[in-house]
Amino acid sequence: MTSLLAISDLHIGYQENRRIVEELRPASDSDWLLVAGDVSEKVSDVEWALRLLGDRFEKVVWAPGNHELWTHPSDPVQLRGEERYRHLVEVCRDLGVVTPEDPYPIWTGPGGPVTVAPLFVLYDYTFRMPGVATKEEALALAYDKGVVCTDEMLLHPDPYPSRDAWCAARITETERRLEARTPGVPTVLVNHYPLVRDPTLILHHPEFAIWCGTERTADWHLRFDVHTMVYGHLHIPRTTWYDGVRFEEVSLGYPREWRPRSTVPGQLRQILPVPEPAS
Repeated sequence: MTSLLAISDLHIGYQENRRIVEELRPASDSDWLLVAGDVSEKVSDVEWALRLLGDRFEKVVWAPGNHELWTHPSDPVQLRGEERYRHLVEVCRDLGVVTPEDPYPIWTGPGGPVTVAPLFVLYDYTFRMPGVATKEEALALAYDKGVVCTDEMLLHPDPYPSRDAWCAARITETERRLEARTPGVPTVLVNHYPLVRDPTLILHHPEFAIWCGTERTADWHLRFDVHTMVYGHLHIPRTTWYDGVRFEEVSLGYPREWRPRSTVPGQLRQILPVPEPAS
């Protein structure tokens, strides 16, 4: 049966994860794969993985994670910010991989039609702890707790003055694109971060939530007729429902996270057709 499948947070800099990616295969030649970010920190690794997957799946759709946007000292490609993102978009286009800058494809297989929309909206430090009023206070609290995302060192927002300013620009552009989508067709939104804050409430270190999304997308799952919202980043794979809308966290995560689990790592999550509930 043809399926719309998803995975994220491949982190192929870890050899165990790279081997898992090498084994990923569709069940049908017509399966599509959604990749919700954090393939790797190096452009060459991102290209390797998406080329491999693009050769196996009928269509691959990619949304960037924060790790792809890092300017890591080990990466020969030292582009920063918007320029780095645009370079990754061109790498994907050369591979035939759909990006947030391309026309949204329509899945017409089982469970369709749905518009598949990869997003890039970043975060703006608004997922703050209770009683914390400003970005500055939230960052100070995170540094005091020793819970600081590496983005603060490696994810440069150039030419924007800050990551939250870049986020604001991305939200404006993404809202414009979503409002112009094919009318009357539900959407599957693919974003590295959850659109709502609720999934972050179970984080072991709640201070980390400020790097996990923006309050400005809190109504998108209702506003844009969302059938399923696909995300990663939290490394807590699960299915949740908000306002009757299905949210799927589809991450592989780091080996230290998936090793203790009883489930087989790297299983692709079926988005459509909607799987039958486990008995």
